[in-house]
Amino acid sequence: MNRITVAVLYGGRSSEHSVSCVSAGAVMAHLDRAVYEVVPVGITGSGTWTLGPDDVSGLRIIDRVLPEVDPGRPRVALGLSADDRGVLRFTDGERAGEEVARVDVVFPVMHGTHAEDGTVQGLLELSGVPYVGPGVFASAAGMDKEFTKVVLGAAGLPIGEQVVLRPGSGTVPESELDRLGLPLFVKPARGGSSIGITKVSRIGELEAAIAEARRFDPKVIVEAAIVGREVECGVLQYPDGRVEASLPAELHIPGEPTGLDGETEGDSFYDFDTKYLDDVCTFDLPARLPAAETDRLRALAVEAFHALDARGLSRVDFFVTDHGPVINEVNTMPGFTPISMYPQMWAASGVDYRTLLDTLVRTALARC
Repeated sequence: MNRITVAVLYGGRSSEHSVSCVSAGAVMAHLDRAVYEVVPVGITGSGTWTLGPDDVSGLRIIDRVLPEVDPGRPRVALGLSADDRGVLRFTDGERAGEEVARVDVVFPVMHGTHAEDGTVQGLLELSGVPYVGPGVFASAAGMDKEFTKVVLGAAGLPIGEQVVLRPGSGTVPESELDRLGLPLFVKPARGGSSIGITKVSRIGELEAAIAEARRFDPKVIVEAAIVGREVECGVLQYPDGRVEASLPAELHIPGEPTGLDGETEGDSFYDFDTKYLDDVCTFDLPARLPAAETDRLRALAVEAFHALDARGLSRVDFFVTDHGPVINEVNTMPGFTPISMYPQMWAASGVDYRTLLDTLVRTALARC
């Protein structure tokens, strides 16, 4: 039987370039090679598409050194016309124009801007090739923290308070500061992996936090801290169209012995180093919640998935407060690194990593 050819995209013009590399390395290592022919396609930090190496061992974090796409690899491009649908070709050197592979499906294991925000999804729509994950709208809305809450709020789902600072605007008005209170979280509007995020415990720290966020995005979100337990839930769509939620996991952040976001000793939160480098975050999987509350979170995760018109997968992050759950954000292409919560939650729910990947690819193909 012919194998299914999967092009795995990774890297890209994003502050999450290296995280994407690590996620893709894990995905390619776990795709069943008896079923799939895997074509690695690395996108450099400047946006050049390259044919990646077959050996994915370099796509790991080693001694806290983050991997990057090698710009010296052969350049490739995906055909966008009907005649070239799914064809990946070399674009430089002696082999320019030569076919690398004819791709059946694309797995864009990409995080952040110019990747997970609808831009790559739009390109893949033009190519006519099926791809894993949500489409253009859900990807764009899920990436932009302002519009995630606009959509979820319109659907009647529980969301937190925030102020949006648009490009060219100054700081948060005093009346809004009174409403939001302290501490605050200042974030790039379109980004992930906690890059550019600052926890503000004193008003004097706000301007520097806004400047830090604007290093990554001219639009900035200032959020009220929410006192609650940090809980995540994975959502998965199957080839027959049904959508299910995983068992939820509760994260425990170093420096926050109470587990409460907003009532902490110091300024610790789930930042980039905690997520990917330090390996000091612990979690309960499944989360230690009453059965009714677990069922409620899983139902809300599926509702959020549908509200964004998502496809394939998502990870929904909550704060579980004394007044009920609040959705923090929806990640339309969650991390797939060896320590990422999305695959771990599904493993705890009875779907191992290889089966999870197979389900995602077959769902993409079934949608075609």
